[in-house]
Amino acid sequence: MSKISGAESHIMEALWTRGPLTAEEIVQTVGPAQAWGEATVKTLINRLLKKKALASERTGGRAIYRPIVTQADYVTGESQGLLDRLFGGQIAPLVAHYARHRAVSPDELARLKALIAELETDDE
Repeated sequence: MSKISGAESHIMEALWTRGPLTAEEIVQTVGPAQAWGEATVKTLINRLLKKKALASERTGGRAIYRPIVTQADYVTGESQGLLDRLFGGQIAPLVAHYARHRAVSPDELARLKALIAELETDDE
């Protein structure tokens, strides 16, 4: 699968959130917030179809679009790309960077500790 661009991700987000939509519904959902017209949204839809991120089906003379790529797969790919580009594919430097450059709440710290404990248990 080709990489989904930032602009295309708005289309995908609408479909992941709301389910299958017509082009008109996608325009109504993402167009105003992004200041995009119908032509821009349809261009993005066509790009996503070519990338095999979306599928279309004709129902009642109208095309209905649905995501083929799951949100989880998209997030995994984007996350791995970020790790690879900025942190050599390693998680510890990423967590260290955020911990040094923004406040970590007690709740977040507890969640991180619980995650580490869970990962340690899974390794046994």
